[in-house]
Amino acid sequence: MWQIVAYVGLMVLSYLLRPKTAAQVAPTPGDVEGTTVDASSDVPVLFGTREIRKTNCVWYGDVGTTPIQSCGGSKK
Repeated sequence: MWQIVAYVGLMVLSYLLRPKTAAQVAPTPGDVEGTTVDASSDVPVLFGTREIRKTNCVWYGDVGTTPIQSCGGSKK
């Protein structure tokens, strides 16, 4: 029983201590930063959690944005 109380207490504590995030702005097609392909650039080696701004990638996929057309979750 005490494990359930500890679990609920830790969940509440983690909710209260989580980092606050700013509201995200939807990207436009011109804002999407693609990757570059360059055989002479170095491959980064990471230790821990980092953000790589410039990556060296061969294929990225079909980049684009599509607006959300429906307002999900409503009952008629």
